[in-house]
Amino acid sequence: YEILRCLVGSEMCIRDSGGGRAEGGAVRRTIKLNRMEFQNIYFLGIGGIGMSALARYFLHEGKRVAGYDRTPSPLTAALEAEGAAIHYTDDVTCIPAGFRDRERTLAVYTPAVHDDHSELTWLREQGFRVIKRSQMLGILAEGKYVMAVAGTHGKTTTTTLVAWLNSRMADGSAFLGGISRNFGSNLVLGGGRRLAVEADEFDRSFLRLHPDVAVVTSADADHLDIYGTHAAVREAFAQFVRQIRPGGDLVIRQGVDIALDNPAIGVWRYAYDEPCDFYARNIRLTANGHYRFDLVVPDGVIADCTLGVPGWVNIENAVAAVATLWCAARREARPLDGERLREAMASFEGVKRRFEFYVNTPRQVYMDDYAHHPRELAAALSSLRGMFPGRRITAIFQPHLYTRTRDLYREFASSLSLADEVVLVPIYPAREEPIEGVTSELIGGLLTVPWRLADREELAGVVAAMETDVVVSFGAGNIDACCEALAEKLGAKS
Repeated sequence: YEILRCLVGSEMCIRDSGGGRAEGGAVRRTIKLNRMEFQNIYFLGIGGIGMSALARYFLHEGKRVAGYDRTPSPLTAALEAEGAAIHYTDDVTCIPAGFRDRERTLAVYTPAVHDDHSELTWLREQGFRVIKRSQMLGILAEGKYVMAVAGTHGKTTTTTLVAWLNSRMADGSAFLGGISRNFGSNLVLGGGRRLAVEADEFDRSFLRLHPDVAVVTSADADHLDIYGTHAAVREAFAQFVRQIRPGGDLVIRQGVDIALDNPAIGVWRYAYDEPCDFYARNIRLTANGHYRFDLVVPDGVIADCTLGVPGWVNIENAVAAVATLWCAARREARPLDGERLREAMASFEGVKRRFEFYVNTPRQVYMDDYAHHPRELAAALSSLRGMFPGRRITAIFQPHLYTRTRDLYREFASSLSLADEVVLVPIYPAREEPIEGVTSELIGGLLTVPWRLADREELAGVVAAMETDVVVSFGAGNIDACCEALAEKLGAKS
């Protein structure tokens, strides 16, 4: 079955490959299913950041939730505490008995789960309704005013900013790609019609969405194991823009190079400090490493804004978030409340693993960040230079995926060379098998600063023995499991 992106009242519409002939000769049958029929929602890859938000939503809706993930994590522990039944072995016999009723169970899987996964194969063979995470998100977005944030980097913080500012200014819900420190969750449930969602380009998932306002933060080369070429990445983003609903808006970062051929929408440009539709000016660094700035919007200036998190790159993210809410307010024919907006920006606490400080003293700094793309690394390191001028920066990096390392190792080396020294950790494979000749040493060989290799298990001890000042760890794998040990040892040095 393939879920259509539609709801009719309280019904889901499902399309399959038999039973009726649609226009153009395609065979199509639409089966209407009352949403209450599905009492059980089974997730394959339940521990993923996007999947766990959906699982939380259905737990809140009173559904029975269970699922599989490869390894336990803080996310799976939280879901289990909230009532989900989770197992960690790919074994059909581990599926709870109540979830074996195909008439009452809907299965949702992440594309990170391979097609030969035994549980996924069994569910399909037994005739269960099985859909992708992105399809489910598309269904839940129906009937909402959708504010979707896309981009090869920057989208998680920007989406979380949109959700937080919207919660202070209006009302609404959100499915986030990270754990918001303000909400303490990756799921926000509100009473308004607005819905903020992170639109993920992986596996072209964002093409399941038809937003009212869309943000494109970047369209750099990434996920080339799926897209093949950078041109194909840009084309996917162009298609995403074409899917903005008529009368909607696109907020796109100045300089992003994609085709803009949707004549039914408004197009707005934003930037850090380059004059355009939305940008920051009069930017000054405060004593605590944060920034104060004036935010220029098409109909005025919101003066003396202060963002609750450090880093110049977060000013750029905040500009995009404010532009999104400006478009929503414009649709509703009401102006933004500048005072409430200032208060909301100042109280923004950020996202777990995005510029997350563990130690911050005059003698020693340690922070962790999710950056796993060369552009993200360069932005984070240049932000740190601005926050800690004249101090020595040690960057720790765990590459994520063999294919990404193979495709971008030169760019990684260029970005990491902005640090004063680098510690590389072996590649985190995620869903991939090793590729011969592709190791972290590919990056190390092109670095222009001193570097060394350390296994994750010995990382804290290695770094503690070094002469360190400002230390930052990067990566989207499991390097975050080292944060507490690094913080303990580096904190002791301070």
